[in-house]
Amino acid sequence: MNHRLSLATLLTLSLLTPTLAWAVPVRSLQSEQDYGQIISKRQVVDQLLGEAKRIFDSPARVSDAGFTAKMPSNVELISTRLLEAYQLEPYRTDLLVSAANAQIYNGKIDRAIALFEQALVAAPDDVDLLSYLAVWQRFKGNPDNANKYLAQLKERNPGREADLQHIFAIIDKVVETPLKERAGRDQDKSGRRAIVTLGYALNPDGSMSDILLGRLDTTRALAKADPKSLIIVSGGVPQNRQTEGKQMADWLVSKGISRSRIIEENYATSTVENALYSAWVLARHQIESATLVSSASHVRRGQTLLEIACWQTGPANIRIDSVSYPDKPISNLAKVEKGELLGIYRDALRTYGMWSYRSPPLLER
Repeated sequence: MNHRLSLATLLTLSLLTPTLAWAVPVRSLQSEQDYGQIISKRQVVDQLLGEAKRIFDSPARVSDAGFTAKMPSNVELISTRLLEAYQLEPYRTDLLVSAANAQIYNGKIDRAIALFEQALVAAPDDVDLLSYLAVWQRFKGNPDNANKYLAQLKERNPGREADLQHIFAIIDKVVETPLKERAGRDQDKSGRRAIVTLGYALNPDGSMSDILLGRLDTTRALAKADPKSLIIVSGGVPQNRQTEGKQMADWLVSKGISRSRIIEENYATSTVENALYSAWVLARHQIESATLVSSASHVRRGQTLLEIACWQTGPANIRIDSVSYPDKPISNLAKVEKGELLGIYRDALRTYGMWSYRSPPLLER
């Protein structure tokens, strides 16, 4: 017997059968498209994000004593790929956030704010979006707009709003403190103390640059003036099988500093990681006061990030100051330039834990 029912029979049965409440068809919120087209669109998005990741991983950099970043042209290409992907998948607010942070890296703050605001329309309660808008409106010098977003943030997440206020206080304090080339005579030498020296990119043959040697000269003077202090040398980008941390430690030993005082941190690949990894060392040794050493054009960013890292992970109530190697005349750096301040704000958020790029496979803190 043929158990198959013809289409005409099925239609007849459907007309004779009473409609049940639970059988009423529900229209899906998903747009009705051919499945093959969806697969094709997904493949295009994956390709765009893969290209963005390859561009991001390119070794091309802009680097000086105070700032290291992706090539501006590369960052623009990253943003373009992310926005092209967003056009295909407009529910992906993560793509807008990633594209906005790419614009931050290029110093295009107004463009970034516009993208964050576009994302906020789709996700008006998003804590990170409100945070980004509060931060970058403050950076732009728009306190009314910044306070508007802070107020919304406080309603949704009072803890995050309080955290941002604390980060702002750290930034303001560091920025307003005059740079110094040597520790003052009244430097506090009570309790457990440490010197934290930040690395700088090695030459291709693994040797140290003049900038890094200058930071080490400053470190040696501090170490000799305070022989009980621990010394942390931080930097892990390898060149010719050498790391900054290892080279720095060997140089200090060659200049008469006991190796027993030195801790090599050989993993950090950025100022953010310098701060995070150094904070863990400081917490492990229960350090009560620390002096950060870096180039004058970089030291304010380094100190800000180290203070944020220690605030989050400990050691609790640590006192942190900084001493600069004058890669540029201190008098020329008395006022914080916009580019330096941008780096401080941007990396403060990264150290706090907010991811800049959050669109797999492009994931970067």
